[in-house]
Amino acid sequence: MRRMKWLFASIVVLAACGIAAAQASKPAEVRTLATVADGAISGVEGEFVPAAEAMPEDKYSFAPTSGEFKGVRTFGQQVKHVSAVNYLVASAILGEKPPVDLGSENGPDSVKTKADTMKFLKDSFAYAHKAAASITAQNAVEPIKSPFGQGTTTRLGLATLITGHCFDHYGQMVEYLRMNSIIPPASR
Repeated sequence: MRRMKWLFASIVVLAACGIAAAQASKPAEVRTLATVADGAISGVEGEFVPAAEAMPEDKYSFAPTSGEFKGVRTFGQQVKHVSAVNYLVASAILGEKPPVDLGSENGPDSVKTKADTMKFLKDSFAYAHKAAASITAQNAVEPIKSPFGQGTTTRLGLATLITGHCFDHYGQMVEYLRMNSIIPPASR
């Protein structure tokens, strides 16, 4: 819950900075909750997808094994997991069943190759954008069923969760890239 509050506060601050910068250079542009949420998703997508593309296919099975890394997800499993959660969360925002088989929180077993994984990832972001576009001032904080079991949440809360969750795993992927002597695209 703390993480979600921090993410929401961060998005509000970023949105306010963006609005202030836009006002300084041109007439005021009307920003909606949907465009702010979609912008945040686009931001993380712009970091995450190139990082996933940067890892060679033969390294998608890489996971550190020594020390505190024992038992962690492989690079490819990180990407599939994020994709599956994107679909799960976006479907809750839209109030519909996910449009693809998710298998589990780790994604479907049928997604095996890097090409399959990248398609699953990119399609999950397209679906997340569709979900963000459905957020309005009227429905943003209306209680909806949580995709993670009991209880309720909000569309706005779930949209911020997509961004935070992706960046959490992005940080792990950057470490995996660097352990394989690959400079993450955002750092080049």
